[in-house]
Amino acid sequence: MTFRVMLRMEIRPGTEDAFEREWHEGTAAVTGHPANLGQWLARSTAAPCAYYIVSDWVDESGFRAFESGTAHVAHRERLHVFRAGATFDTMRVVSHIPGRASDAG
Repeated sequence: MTFRVMLRMEIRPGTEDAFEREWHEGTAAVTGHPANLGQWLARSTAAPCAYYIVSDWVDESGFRAFESGTAHVAHRERLHVFRAGATFDTMRVVSHIPGRASDAG
């Protein structure tokens, strides 16, 4: 099953727009890795300076290979200047049930 990574970042107030631009500019560092299935950036509705970065990987070993690579380190360093705090979690997706709206299109 899919290996999922979720990073919750607290961004310094007033830097949200710059953070979002920097995140978008660096997405190829993640999505360009052959083990990456995609990534998302979400902004909390309860805490405006909190963002969630979620990425899906074909397996844990593919993610770990990316995590130790130079592209990841460089991307992380560019985002680090905005960070006031963070938590990190990894998980294995054990089930996915598409909702009705996913059939629309």
